Amino acid sequence: MIFLLRHGETIWNSLGRFQGQKDSSLTERGIEQAEQAAKLLKKEVAGTERSFQLQVSPLGRTKETAARVKRILPLESHQEPRLMEVTIGCWDGMTKFEIDNEFPGMLDGSDAFDWYFKSPDGESFDAACARAKDWISGIRGTTVAISHGLFGRLVRGVYSGLSKREMLELPVPQYGFYRLRDGEFSLVGASAETISDVVA
Repeated sequence: MIFLLRHGETIWNSLGRFQGQKDSSLTERGIEQAEQAAKLLKKEVAGTERSFQLQVSPLGRTKETAARVKRILPLESHQEPRLMEVTIGCWDGMTKFEIDNEFPGMLDGSDAFDWYFKSPDGESFDAACARAKDWISGIRGTTVAISHGLFGRLVRGVYSGLSKREMLELPVPQYGFYRLRDGEFSLVGASAETISDVVA
């Protein structure tokens, strides 16, 4: 079983910037989200064995989130590069408006879900899915993972055998977390609050 968390809201999330493999710090709201997810996770695993570990993307915002989680639920953790966010290359850190201005025509024909993979030097959809599949295949026992919005979609989609469109349309809340078990996933701590799909 996998418990999949997304990092809390960051400054760039609040500004509509796609961070990719660049970084910005958690906002106060992001800290609150990380702590809320940790409290929900602690309730979820209460009474179970605690031999599972915490795997964390090595980017700053996930490490900040992990630090907040570990204050509430002490777990042995290690960094896992395969959990990093999808990079959109030279577009990392930009808004869609900036991309459209600096790279005219590159977003033509894209929509709110597939524009990430229009970058001239970013990670391809297939490569990112292969990375997700490789990580999932190595999971042994119950694992808590802290990752990102877009890559978290791909992890859930690969795990459940969804199509590209179905994966990219998945929600990316920053409160709560997903439980992945028996080829399916469900949101724990469902909240009406979800962050915009473009700010992973």
